[in-house]
Amino acid sequence: MIFAAGFGTRLGSRVKDTPKPLLRVGNTTLLDHAIKITRQAGIENIIVNAHYLGYKIEAHLSSNPSIKVVVEEPEILDTGGGLLNALPHLGHEPVFTLNADNYWFGQNPLLMLAQSWEPEDMDALLLLSSKKNTYGYLGKGDFAIDSHANLTRRGEDNNGQVYLGAQIIKPSLIGHDFGKVFSLNLIWDQLIHNKKIKGLFYNGQWAVIDTPYGIETIQKIL
Repeated sequence: MIFAAGFGTRLGSRVKDTPKPLLRVGNTTLLDHAIKITRQAGIENIIVNAHYLGYKIEAHLSSNPSIKVVVEEPEILDTGGGLLNALPHLGHEPVFTLNADNYWFGQNPLLMLAQSWEPEDMDALLLLSSKKNTYGYLGKGDFAIDSHANLTRRGEDNNGQVYLGAQIIKPSLIGHDFGKVFSLNLIWDQLIHNKKIKGLFYNGQWAVIDTPYGIETIQKIL
């Protein structure tokens, strides 16, 4: 599943008439970059969610009948609610999720996750990086990771490992317990408690495009 429903409000006028996933970086849109990565990983069943200017995302993908666009109406459902809403199209096997406002430089992130996936030991596997290998990222990181790849939340005063917007997760975890609109962070917190969420370090570099600074940074790289 490719998450493409966000508003992109920090991008200001750049998203007035264009949803963030359809912004161009280099010679492609952010959404098409995510789709290319998904196709290269051999994944055929692709779901894209949409909300803000969702009709433009539908039109952009209208020539790709193998890609299903799920428009969230009337309200946006956040990542957890969006995944729950898309589950009828995704089936019961482990699901890859990918953020449409991220850009990866290096090995295919989904192939890396697939090669390290061990469903007996984990319910979710998240792709991570140290902040020094990221571009356009202004946060303090998301997780701490131990020697067995178990994840916990970073300490309030510490920098953590950055989540790179790519994961494998078991869809059986995504239920209606949290209502209709909720973040995947609620699921991750449960998995942290049960020691069933692992992290994998990405061997390349990564950029997030959620501010004008992020766009300018990635354009310079490209």
